[in-house]
Amino acid sequence: MELLETQDPEKKRLIETSERHRMEMEREVKDISDRSEKMLKNALIIGGALALTYVVVNQLSSSSTKKKPKKKAKADAEGSEIDEEESPSILSQMSDKVINTTTLFLLDLAKEKLSSFLQNKKSEG
Repeated sequence: MELLETQDPEKKRLIETSERHRMEMEREVKDISDRSEKMLKNALIIGGALALTYVVVNQLSSSSTKKKPKKKAKADAEGSEIDEEESPSILSQMSDKVINTTTLFLLDLAKEKLSSFLQNKKSEG
């Protein structure tokens, strides 16, 4: 059968053309698949960063709304009680700063990823 196909130059040219078109279509499908995969990864990173930021902010806001019980000082000489507030510990202050810094970092990362995603989308369209 191949002998007949190679004898007719018009048929041979058409077969080569169709093969070339098939290879080009496969390449384009692969490119589209790669771009889609990259966009999906970026979307997952952005979504994960936003979700993590939401959880951290939610935890911070819920822990800050809880009031610590006030310690009562011993009665002074007159017999009246004095309320004394507990000052936050150094460990608590450090963890707040770490959480705030981490939140800012994640928000900045999400902003950069979202910005690059939008730039890519703008340049494609």
